[in-house]
Amino acid sequence: MSEQTPPMRRRERLRAETVREIKTIALAQLADAGPGAISLRGIAREMGMTPRALYSYFATRDDLITALTGGIAASLADAVEAARDAVPAGDTGGRLLAWALAMREWSLANPEGFRLFYGDPIPGYQPPEDGPVEAASRRICGGLTHLVADAWPRAAPLQPQEVTWADFPSPFLAKVQDGDGEVPPGAAALALRVWGRMHGLLTLEIHGHLRAVTHHPAALYRADMLDLIRSLGLTPPG
Repeated sequence: MSEQTPPMRRRERLRAETVREIKTIALAQLADAGPGAISLRGIAREMGMTPRALYSYFATRDDLITALTGGIAASLADAVEAARDAVPAGDTGGRLLAWALAMREWSLANPEGFRLFYGDPIPGYQPPEDGPVEAASRRICGGLTHLVADAWPRAAPLQPQEVTWADFPSPFLAKVQDGDGEVPPGAAALALRVWGRMHGLLTLEIHGHLRAVTHHPAALYRADMLDLIRSLGLTPPG
């Protein structure tokens, strides 16, 4: 007879629900007044708790931001990796398109999370070097870079200049060189440009700047991603 996981105890369930509520209010503070507005005391006041009671969940504001951002980043990493892996490994263009479209879908479903992860730095906050935010960032940055490296044999002749590893800061190198397979420095530089294209229209859409210029932002984004894939010397999906 196989062992079964015991149901979550009532106290554990209530704690998990409280943590979710704390994170939801923190994201609302972010949406209303920017990243610097996240406040444990403000959250406690809105929840009808004392600050001391709230500190039993998150001892500091930075602990809350780390947990919040780490969960957001991991959710995004899960989404883009699942979309990529649903496409056959040999179809690099299809995998890149799936990654981009999954990023857009996730971002539209989680606009506050997108702003927290990719927006302005939070005043006074420095994420832990080996914390959940860094782990998820490595998955996202490394995953996209390795996708572009798969396209590199065709894309390389189309690139304008030579680059070396000396052109990159060490934290970025740690992200792109972490994982299986060699990544040429030129492919890493190209991946940064690909990342910029993927985020460009998406950032405009998240911040509401496309509403006045198009009724079809999804079609605009897809067309831009197909053009991007062609610029890498790849055949875009049909």
